[in-house]
Amino acid sequence: MAARNGRTVRDLRRGNRTAVLQRLYFDGPLSRFELGPATGLSSGSVSNVVADLIADGLVEEAGSVDSDGGRPRTLLRVAPHSGQMIGVDVGETRVRVELFDLALTELARAERPLTPQGYDVDVIAGHIRDGVAEVLTAEQAAPDRLLGVGVGVPGIVERTADRGAVVHGQTIGWDAVPLEQLLRSASQLPDTVPYLIDNGAKTLGQAEMWFGAGRGARNAVVVLFGSGVGACLVTPEVEHGRAVEWGHLTVRVRGRRCRCGAPGCLEAYAGAESLLARWREEGGRPPEDTDEETALTAMLAAAYPSEGGTADPVALAVLEETAEYLGAGLSDLINLFQPERILIGGWAGLQLGTRFLPAVRRHAATYALRHPADKVTIDLGRLGPDAVTVGAAILPLADFFASGGRRPEPAAEDRLPAWRAALQERAPH
Repeated sequence: MAARNGRTVRDLRRGNRTAVLQRLYFDGPLSRFELGPATGLSSGSVSNVVADLIADGLVEEAGSVDSDGGRPRTLLRVAPHSGQMIGVDVGETRVRVELFDLALTELARAERPLTPQGYDVDVIAGHIRDGVAEVLTAEQAAPDRLLGVGVGVPGIVERTADRGAVVHGQTIGWDAVPLEQLLRSASQLPDTVPYLIDNGAKTLGQAEMWFGAGRGARNAVVVLFGSGVGACLVTPEVEHGRAVEWGHLTVRVRGRRCRCGAPGCLEAYAGAESLLARWREEGGRPPEDTDEETALTAMLAAAYPSEGGTADPVALAVLEETAEYLGAGLSDLINLFQPERILIGGWAGLQLGTRFLPAVRRHAATYALRHPADKVTIDLGRLGPDAVTVGAAILPLADFFASGGRRPEPAAEDRLPAWRAALQERAPH
């Protein structure tokens, strides 16, 4: 039955369940009395929805609090063990797979290292499938409660009707890769368990906005600084964030060749890969046969030696120049989007850390317009190197909330007659 605004009774029920689940998740534990003002629902609707969620095992009691002269009020929370999610980070040096409960407590982890030539599509898909299988055999895993697998990838993600999520990763040699289709084709998971794929900078942004340094901000930009650089823009109009290919902003005409093939991209000067290459080109000596994270650690130690040591002037000069490029790149984000906050995450951004941040802030203020620059704060993200994986796990969690906490059911072979489906939709729930 459709309401006047086109929404069915089922839509209204789903929306009410979503509202209660989200308030309990982000602000709980809460009492039924508190849920009314928090969700805008009547006390009767709150009672019905809560009873429904408790019956489904999604909500549980969490103690009680005294009320003003009346009976103590029972507190409610989302049951952490009622569902699980898998987050996957297809990074520059490894594929990381983590299993979480609904409270985003890590239950299991699997990692597969990548070589510099390791972005073969079949290799990556195999690493993801093997990692998913591994974490689902862990002691605390409950495969029957799995809500979905979220995957953060480098590149632009396109949604298609026939092939699902398709990845355009120019910097890693992926041209219209049907990653969702590849994962599903050899998956041991039921068809009701979704694979949800998005840009890694967006999953990082989602994590920081929900649980990290972005909480409470209406307008923010979250920067992923790893082997390359990317960003996620979050505004009231783009509530769940939009990945922007910030690393491929041109910062120098006829400049260094970026790994995307174009000259003068920000990533050709500010990514960890280019930073180490420039150190080598200027006469520096990065350690051989190590991954980028180890090499960047060595570069930082050379530029900023322990007390009594002599700084490597080449490493120091390259890092200082990189801080200026990053600041100039951030100034473009400030001028274009006027965010309240800019948060820097990613393994390289966190490794450069607070030592690097004052110079980046100073250069951003120099290149940006004064008014928006005066209103923005630039800080490090709070969720550490696992933030992309956490954000990837949020993809199925957000999908679960949007469905009102109902898991998809296997398609029935025989559809119900229309009259019976209509009666079921009208029935009290």
